[in-house]
Amino acid sequence: MIEVKGVNKSFGDHHVLKEINTVFEPGQVNLIIGQSGSGKSVLAKCIVGLHEVDTGEILYDGRNFTVMNRHQRKDVRKEIGMLFQGSALFDSLTVEENVMFPLSMFTTMSKAEMRERANFCLERVKLTNRNHLLPAECSGGMQKRIGIARAIAMNPKYLFCDEPNSGLDPKTSIVIDNLIRELTYEFNMTTIVITHDMNSVIEIGDHIIFIYEGNKWWEGTKEDILRTDNQEINDFVYAAQFMKQLKGKLGSH
Repeated sequence: MIEVKGVNKSFGDHHVLKEINTVFEPGQVNLIIGQSGSGKSVLAKCIVGLHEVDTGEILYDGRNFTVMNRHQRKDVRKEIGMLFQGSALFDSLTVEENVMFPLSMFTTMSKAEMRERANFCLERVKLTNRNHLLPAECSGGMQKRIGIARAIAMNPKYLFCDEPNSGLDPKTSIVIDNLIRELTYEFNMTTIVITHDMNSVIEIGDHIIFIYEGNKWWEGTKEDILRTDNQEINDFVYAAQFMKQLKGKLGSH
């Protein structure tokens, strides 16, 4: 479980996050949604410590991450898996070496043990026998799955996914969504996904928070979002669906 308590964050005179309070439960796919510039990415970066909060607390299963020193934070970060928007694979490393990278950095595993764990993770994302390919030899969807395999290599308690469907076609996006949901339930992870994709919201959104102009404007489930009378989130949902339909029409010509 990750708790966010009274978090504020400013950059100069720009108050980006305003008294954010929420709880992300384990075994759930927690989504952070909102317009570009709303503060959702800043919130995620505050949670993992890439930005320091001005006031407030971030707690990982009761451990106050906000007041930890560098060494203590490193221990928590070993429990965090990250799927980056652009996959962020190392071009010069093979698929297997990319998945093994966090194991070589943070564990004392032998090469054989790291390779065994990498093979397990690649098999779990349905990428067997791809170990010796380079990222450039893999499709965008494959690269996302490699990124997920690397993210779960350390058997994390917490999984962060930044726009996991960015740049993917609708069919591949569904595959990635389903994989994130399956792994979350299977390993009882606290998963946090930053997304603009309304299909992801409706399909895998166990718990959703909507950030609007730096405020936590709405919170609920995927069922709640379909019947809310909150004007701002309804505008956001409509705009997201309209853009998706427009892209689909443009792509068909």
